[in-house]
Amino acid sequence: MNTMLHFHKYQGTGNDFVMVDDRAHTFDEHNHQLVRFLCDRRRGIGADGLILLRLHPQYDFEMVYFNADGYLGSMCGNGGRCTVAFAHQLGVMQQQTKFMAADGPHEASIEADGTVHLRMQDVLGQQEVDEYGIFLNTGSPHLVRFQPMSTLAELNVFAEGRAIRYNDRFREKGTNINFVEAPAVPGQPWQVRTYERGVEDETLSCGTGVTAVALAASRRGAVSPVHLRTPGGDLRVSFDSKPDGSFTNVFLSGPATRVFEGTIEV
Repeated sequence: MNTMLHFHKYQGTGNDFVMVDDRAHTFDEHNHQLVRFLCDRRRGIGADGLILLRLHPQYDFEMVYFNADGYLGSMCGNGGRCTVAFAHQLGVMQQQTKFMAADGPHEASIEADGTVHLRMQDVLGQQEVDEYGIFLNTGSPHLVRFQPMSTLAELNVFAEGRAIRYNDRFREKGTNINFVEAPAVPGQPWQVRTYERGVEDETLSCGTGVTAVALAASRRGAVSPVHLRTPGGDLRVSFDSKPDGSFTNVFLSGPATRVFEGTIEV
């Protein structure tokens, strides 16, 4: 017998999510086919991922994130910001919150205009640098590749990203790939395009991705806060850098917008 699922749709700089209030803990997280269906842009609601908001005994709530492929994912920065906005809409939090996610606890705050400031995990130690680029983990694994000036707009992100994501080094565990163009004029935004694992395509924005880009760009003279422009909109990343190459007090800031809500037969 089919049932009706109530959902909300949110987006953060074009990175869109199906949001489900699962405080009653009734959603079957092992039903990968259902998650894939809900995220399907032709047969379902359509989204880059699905997020459950659940109760947590020690925090205001828990964020449970699924990639569009139907499986549990690692931390999603834009998804985290959208979950904070969703929790605020539901009355689970007011202006500030502490919540649990796949990579551990996070702090966040929301402004009256909908801007969400999300504290990301500290990134400790030196980052890996090789012929592929700079590799670091900001809650999800990311490779950052700097592109020659004026080439990013023409880049085939799907083809280039997929080739790296499935090469011998990254095939088993996977990685997200961020292609970056430095600003021609200091102070202007760094341009970013991202191929996301789990979605297995380019997305309009990636929160953990721009966080990785901002930290990697500090090696090229970028200073906090770093402004970044994705195809879906602008984000800001602030941080404290340490002499040993670590980063603390990392915050991802940007808009999180409710698009619509509805019910769907599942």
